[in-house]
Amino acid sequence: MQNRQIVVEELPKGALTPDTFKLTAGDMPVPADGEVLLRVILMSIDAANRSWMQGATYRAAVKAGDAMPTYAICEVVESNSDRLAVGDVVAAEATWSDYITLPAHKAQKLPKVPELSNLMSVFGIAGKTAYHGLMSVGQPQPGETVLVSAAAGSVGGYVGQIAKSIGCRVVGIAGGQEKCDWVVKELGFDACIDYRADGLFKALRAACPEGVDVYFDNVGGTILETALNLMNERGRVVCCGAISQYQSTAPTGPRNLPGAIVVKRLRMEGFIVMDWAHNDAKAIRAMQGMMARGQLKVTEDIVEGLENAPHALIGLLNGDNKGKRMVRVAQDPS
Repeated sequence: MQNRQIVVEELPKGALTPDTFKLTAGDMPVPADGEVLLRVILMSIDAANRSWMQGATYRAAVKAGDAMPTYAICEVVESNSDRLAVGDVVAAEATWSDYITLPAHKAQKLPKVPELSNLMSVFGIAGKTAYHGLMSVGQPQPGETVLVSAAAGSVGGYVGQIAKSIGCRVVGIAGGQEKCDWVVKELGFDACIDYRADGLFKALRAACPEGVDVYFDNVGGTILETALNLMNERGRVVCCGAISQYQSTAPTGPRNLPGAIVVKRLRMEGFIVMDWAHNDAKAIRAMQGMMARGQLKVTEDIVEGLENAPHALIGLLNGDNKGKRMVRVAQDPS
């Protein structure tokens, strides 16, 4: 039996293409003492995957020849540790592979839930990023206006729904009228503006007549610049990602950054979801309550097959997903 794995064939200059990656097959990995052999079930596909190829970030840079790293939900199929048993379902830092090995202490045992994919979406990296970023960094208050970019994406959709649940006016930004309609009708945003249409600033100003108190930024670039012009005094800008910049060979940034922050007394703060891991249980309880009250709709976009991971990432970077994108490598445990 062989283990399939997708490696980075060459580091990209500009946009990713299928030729950036290569599907390989090798011997099955063998767990050492204290390690476990994991069968990869679901792999997270995130815009941040692209940034890892540009150099060291909050993790080591991905180099040519490396197996593409990911966050995954896996099943233990062999264990050389008392920490985990065969059949346990865990979350782990993995690679685009059928199987991986790692020290048992680096895998987190997951609870049993009706839908395993929910541990990747609403109760996983997407939902927790949305909750921690909005509630702990953005700190919205009832009646305030929250603006969310990439509103149809894995994080943005949850941000808007959480903000609505506490009584905020919520305006999204997405690419294309069809997506904007979906964000309003399916996710319950008050409005959603198509950034691809002309007159973005004018449209946002009309949708946010009382200005913006919290801007949850997933894209950076010119959209961030536009949002800064709409911020109210003492507004909060939550910096979660910069998807508009990840594939650019000449990244752009907001030209009005220093002046806007000083004059409007803005607070602009970046975060990584792991920063708030100590509050994960609180976040999950809160989102379970929202789901029970019908305030939070789970949105998932699952691509089938390890071999389709490159296309899943390329598509996400081009904005073709709605909700949390992931790749199914294997079926859920029975």
